[in-house]
Amino acid sequence: MEEGRRGGREHGTGRVAAVCSGGGEEIEIEAAGASPSGQRGGLDDNGVQVPGWKRFLAHVGPGFVISIAYLDPSNLQTDLLAGSSHRYSLLWVLLFGFIFVLIVQSLAANLGIITGRHLAELCMGEYPKYVKYSLWLLAELGVIAATIPGVLGTALAYNMLLHIPFWAGVLVCGASTILILGLQSCGARKLEFIVSVLMLVMATCFFIELSKVNPPVGGVIEGLFIPRPKGEYSTSDMVAMFGSLIVPHNLFLHSSLVLTRIMPDTPKGRKDTSTFFLLENALALFIALLINVAIVSVSGTVCAKNLSSADTSTCSSLTLNSTSVLLKNILGKSSSTVYGLALLASGQSCTVATSYAGQYIMQGFSGMRKCIIYLVAPCFTLLPSLIICSIGGTLHVHGVINIAAIILSVVLPFALIPLIKFNSSCTNIGPYKNSTSIIRIAWILSLVIIGINIYFFCTSFVNWLVHSDLPRAVNAVISTLVFPFMAAYIAGLIYLAFRKVNISTPFPTSSVSCEIEVQHMQIQEKNEELGVHL
Repeated sequence: MEEGRRGGREHGTGRVAAVCSGGGEEIEIEAAGASPSGQRGGLDDNGVQVPGWKRFLAHVGPGFVISIAYLDPSNLQTDLLAGSSHRYSLLWVLLFGFIFVLIVQSLAANLGIITGRHLAELCMGEYPKYVKYSLWLLAELGVIAATIPGVLGTALAYNMLLHIPFWAGVLVCGASTILILGLQSCGARKLEFIVSVLMLVMATCFFIELSKVNPPVGGVIEGLFIPRPKGEYSTSDMVAMFGSLIVPHNLFLHSSLVLTRIMPDTPKGRKDTSTFFLLENALALFIALLINVAIVSVSGTVCAKNLSSADTSTCSSLTLNSTSVLLKNILGKSSSTVYGLALLASGQSCTVATSYAGQYIMQGFSGMRKCIIYLVAPCFTLLPSLIICSIGGTLHVHGVINIAAIILSVVLPFALIPLIKFNSSCTNIGPYKNSTSIIRIAWILSLVIIGINIYFFCTSFVNWLVHSDLPRAVNAVISTLVFPFMAAYIAGLIYLAFRKVNISTPFPTSSVSCEIEVQHMQIQEKNEELGVHL
């Protein structure tokens, strides 16, 4: 049938071909954001089918950058304390937590694959002015809070390994982070490779420590698969471990990193891309899970042995700094050095990943050019973190990390709820809508995490207020400020949860059925008044 049927209209964005099941006639419709190589569906430049394992390797990278957030110094401190206090009885929290992480991060990846835009861009285009700028502010606050543990861990590691003053270690961390981020000019794969190497270093170090302490395999397996919380404060430590696994900046980052790969135009190609990213993310998270299990097992085994009274008191309040001293006393100086290398890899990779996320968040919400973002975003992310860490110093590392964790738990719902809303919206996802069961599971677990965070924040604040030594007038002023804030916070969550998503996807609803494609073509032709009758 004529040009309108065979060629369509070209706007430099590529086309998707489909064949009607009835008459065998080919219809091509436009696909926004497509590239010529994205139409090959697993074929190379010579038209030869590419093996599945090579296609999988082409998608490797984003999951490893994402998994660094679950190996940062904040999680390291939580794991060490959980192992020293409860041995292996809370390992099951890590297993179930990482399953939930895989579900949420797969939703973030699918959002980028389906829409061609990352979460920050979608929020900017969807919500009213004051809402989207509030979300931007909260996202930047979350990035800063996630960067602080990385800077603290890196500075502590330099002090342990090279005896560099803490403030100098903070500056070195900032400089090295900017240098590593400069690798973006050579392509995203280079930066992903550096982060993956740091993750490998951390894994090697803790597996070396694990071989030295030789934990009981039966106890580790039992703790990993059988939920048996034991000991005082096990509930609060369990919540702390689970809550630290989901971080807001990762939702923005994962939906952005998948866009660095060429996206196929066909539904089958996009489904294959989604599968490859899911497998890659599962592999990276599985390695991260093994490292977390090794951390808990090391501290649990060391503190389970017959230690001196001094070491017993150290185990009761284990921190990033005191762990080095404990390992040196029990396993020797080499173990302390290995731990320092692991902490350095953890902290440095954390600052790189969070700063990288900050760039995408600023670019999505502001719309500025990438060359400007590369210069401006690190200033908003690194400078506040460096200043806070320099002021806090080595004496307040534990407290600063706890405050950063509280901030992340407060910010998390304002990234998690929009993510699930966008994924569950028929208007936005269309024929690529995620499984209803997955969406329901994500909603249930998200509401549980949000409810737990709000409950513990409120109860902790009330408990602190009741037992505080401050004058009554000061307590009254604090209550006057905090409780309206909590009311506004809950109102904001309700607004995001029940607001209807109106944004539409830029990709066509192609290949859902031949009839839909024909209707799509007819509407385009009618609107453009081409006069072609199908």
